Amino acid sequence: MIATLYIPLWLVAWFLPQFSLFPSQFWLKVVPLWWHPHEMLFGFALAIVCGFLLTSVQTWTNQPSLKGRPLALTFACWLMARLLLLLPMALPLWLPALFDSLFLAITAMTLWRCIYKVKQWHNIGFPIMLLLALVINLLSYYALSERNFSLSQQIWQAMLWWLGLLITIVGGRVIPFFTAMRIKLPKPNPIVILDRCLILLMLALVLQAMVKVLPANIEQGLLVVAALLHLVRWSRWYPHKTLGESLLWSLHSAYLFLPITLAALAWNIDDENAYRQLLHLFAIGTLAGICLSMISRVSLGHTSRNIYQGPNMTLAFVGLIMAALLRAVLPLLWPQYAQTWLWLAAGCWTVSFGLFVWFYVPILTQPRIDGRPG
Repeated sequence: MIATLYIPLWLVAWFLPQFSLFPSQFWLKVVPLWWHPHEMLFGFALAIVCGFLLTSVQTWTNQPSLKGRPLALTFACWLMARLLLLLPMALPLWLPALFDSLFLAITAMTLWRCIYKVKQWHNIGFPIMLLLALVINLLSYYALSERNFSLSQQIWQAMLWWLGLLITIVGGRVIPFFTAMRIKLPKPNPIVILDRCLILLMLALVLQAMVKVLPANIEQGLLVVAALLHLVRWSRWYPHKTLGESLLWSLHSAYLFLPITLAALAWNIDDENAYRQLLHLFAIGTLAGICLSMISRVSLGHTSRNIYQGPNMTLAFVGLIMAALLRAVLPLLWPQYAQTWLWLAAGCWTVSFGLFVWFYVPILTQPRIDGRPG
């Protein structure tokens, strides 16, 4: 729901402030160029990440995750952070920062408890990554309080690559597994050295975004190598055999946007404007694409429905691909129509997530059809 609403609200506030739902006092506290990326990263993306991890850790460890009142409390912390940022009154920034931190801390500690109880050390990186995200989020609130928007830009890029690192780890597990199960072919054995190199490269990009210690030519080299290795990895997962199944090709196309983005950034390493624009290829094409594909899939599985007999989401997945190109590429090719491209991208985005809301709210507001807990 937040994905469906926030992008059109943002564009109306930016281009048509006279029709905006946000009062002018709102922007005195929360600067527009801070609110938009912060809420898309920490409000939208991390909500889906935390939901996925809290659900998956039960399968990984066979330990109970959050449910009932603790789960409601965790959701309330996330929601309070969103609402407090929207209020026009001059509330201190530490209030939404506190609720945001509680949301991430509870999730991280729950993952830690489940993983530690069964000594499943190969998954211990997930709660550590969430605690790192908590620290980065607090730093983003500090940047807002100091009106340090140069630091904010570094934080947003670092969080995008943090999410890229998470997708590298989790996507490398689930995409080939889901594909092999559906097309009934053996799952390709992972190339351990390839996977470890990709994790190190993505981690290096996170650190480079935060501290900018490497010269541009070294960063360019990291981007090129990461792009090539991701492309090699993706090509082993039978992507050409998934075209008839939207819940599969949507995952593959979303992952493909990752090496495309890395290569495009390497090509435009010296063009700051193009670099910022092209980051939206990853933000929309990969991040939002994988989020939409995964929630479409697990919403069926965790309500005991056949995953491949659910609503037809093809238009939604195509819409996000179009949104990525309209937002990131066309403004660079025809900058004189930049505002038009932004509105069209927002329209495609809103239709894509609006279709999910339309099709899946009836599914998610009913008990599982087998009577078991969700």
